[in-house]
Amino acid sequence: MIDVLIAGGGPAGLATAIHAAMAGMEAVVVEPRAVPVDKACGEGLMPSGTAALGSLGVRVEGRPLRGIRYLDRRYEVEAAFRDGPGLGVRRTALHAALARRARELGVEVVPGKVDGVRQDGGGVEAAGLRARWLVAADGLHSPLRALLGLELPGRGPRRYGLRRHYPVAPWTDFVEVHWAADGEAYVTPVGENLVGVAVLSSRRRGYPEHLADFPALLERLEGPAATPVRGAGPLRQRVRARVAGRVLLVGDAAGYVDALTGEGVSLALASARLLVDCLRAGTPGSYEAAWLRLSRRHRLLTGALLGTRRYRTAGRLIVPAARRMPSLFGAAVHALA
Repeated sequence: MIDVLIAGGGPAGLATAIHAAMAGMEAVVVEPRAVPVDKACGEGLMPSGTAALGSLGVRVEGRPLRGIRYLDRRYEVEAAFRDGPGLGVRRTALHAALARRARELGVEVVPGKVDGVRQDGGGVEAAGLRARWLVAADGLHSPLRALLGLELPGRGPRRYGLRRHYPVAPWTDFVEVHWAADGEAYVTPVGENLVGVAVLSSRRRGYPEHLADFPALLERLEGPAATPVRGAGPLRQRVRARVAGRVLLVGDAAGYVDALTGEGVSLALASARLLVDCLRAGTPGSYEAAWLRLSRRHRLLTGALLGTRRYRTAGRLIVPAARRMPSLFGAAVHALA
């Protein structure tokens, strides 16, 4: 019998498979698409995410990131990471590197899709395979999460993300977050002559219209874009629980607050390790509480910023407030990194 069957071969699913294989467990991934898959993603890894890649034995080229910088039309403030650099890396490069490492460890990737689950006291059956445990790593709008009745209704404004790349030399080694009345633009250096620009907002409109809200940034992005626009959303995903019998949720499938603080991939890598640790210890039920502890700071800080974002007047005060209280801004960046 397979030890761990994983639905979804994205970064979260592959990280889970790698941790399982390194722990001596047989891991099989079910994924319908060929690697690598490109998706709308900020592509900035926090230092904790960079360290997590190292613990997986994954090597990938990217641009070292020194910290986070907030900007609006009048002010800017920055905070450097305290525990080493982060990493700006194309999602396709990260995905390919994780897939290579999984192959090195003998992880089998089966083409297909998990669209049904049957479980009993001894195991779980899905995609024609039987395993001791099934991990749902099937993304932000997880079909398995919905199938198991683990979704909760959304609350608050729906936010969406759009991202594309520009063939310009990075002008900074910080991730820049540009703030405007209706959203934010996130600039991440990901290559020698490539930057990714993601915009997040609750307003539904085209990418050029969003980018027009950031004239200073727009001046730096001369010439044609290097990639097409990719989108994702709504971003907020509320989840009833992350464990349902012999099925466990990881990555975006386990719940998502917002991309505002840029922790998505780093949190996915950390939770993949946590999940496998719970299986190894024979306490899969403890994963729920452990995940809540792991993500607590992220959920609280991101939720607080989102709460402020709902009011235009309060939203305009974020960058000036961070500039007046640089030590508090630095502490928040450190807490999330």
